[in-house]
Amino acid sequence: MRKTRLPWDTRRGDAQPFGIGPDMELTSLTDLAKAAASLGAEPLMVIVCEDGVEVAGTLAHHVTLGFGTIVLALAPGVAPPAPLPDGVHLVRLDHRPEDMACACVNALLPGRPDGAWTAWAHNAEYLFTPFCETRTVGEAMTFCTEERRDAILTCIVDLYARDMDPGRNGVDTTDAWMDAAGYYALARWDDDAGEVKDRQIDIFGGLRWRFEEHIPWDRRRIDRVSMFRARKGLMLLPDHTVSDPEMCTVSAPWHHSMTACVASFRAAKALATNPGSRAAIDRLDWDGSVRFDWRAQQLMDLGLMEPGQWF
Repeated sequence: MRKTRLPWDTRRGDAQPFGIGPDMELTSLTDLAKAAASLGAEPLMVIVCEDGVEVAGTLAHHVTLGFGTIVLALAPGVAPPAPLPDGVHLVRLDHRPEDMACACVNALLPGRPDGAWTAWAHNAEYLFTPFCETRTVGEAMTFCTEERRDAILTCIVDLYARDMDPGRNGVDTTDAWMDAAGYYALARWDDDAGEVKDRQIDIFGGLRWRFEEHIPWDRRRIDRVSMFRARKGLMLLPDHTVSDPEMCTVSAPWHHSMTACVASFRAAKALATNPGSRAAIDRLDWDGSVRFDWRAQQLMDLGLMEPGQWF
């Protein structure tokens, strides 16, 4: 259950809805690619539902955040919430791609208008932008566009239930906890050039840091490019960066830029359901845990996101 009610904007431009109906059913990435052009140029959110955990809550959060157009991509066997809000377009995939997030986003991107903001997250993940209690995500994106920024770097903040109760699978939205300490960033290394990449960082922390022995080394980073403006040839990459290096930077060359957070139960779900980690871990909390209060200000106070020049 959401503990915060945010203002939201239902304007969706000229987007034409598609979804499950008597004449049309999107069941593949090919269908999604064909439908992309009908979604208009307004900010769009892709919610990639790998399982049925917190699908309704994830959808409600992003509607409240201000996304008037949302693509809800469901893995086989995952049921959608009912009823669906206006502006939510359903895609029941006929098979589960190897990298579901990349496959869905990259199917959609070629049909998006140049410059159209596109965001993505998994189910049981919740995007937060600075001041989102009083300002919509569209306003944040407009500010970044005016600052000549085409992407917003996000930090993944792991949420978790405190214990490993098998009935919750690490997820408890009514009593969610997060790490208040233990985060760090390293300059991103360019193996080909033999030097660090300009203004790019690798961020670590949260459950992936504390329980790293249960996390593959290539999944321990908690930085992600979750919001970006579509352009020809742009792709979401398997490491959750994008193919344009400038869009992977944490700030502009001339000043600090806005960043955002994705509060995510995904790591907690994995630790609670994987047999090896489930048997080895009794609790997910520690001395550095604090209750998550579902407010952007808490994330800014902890230094996990910043407004840049937006006040």
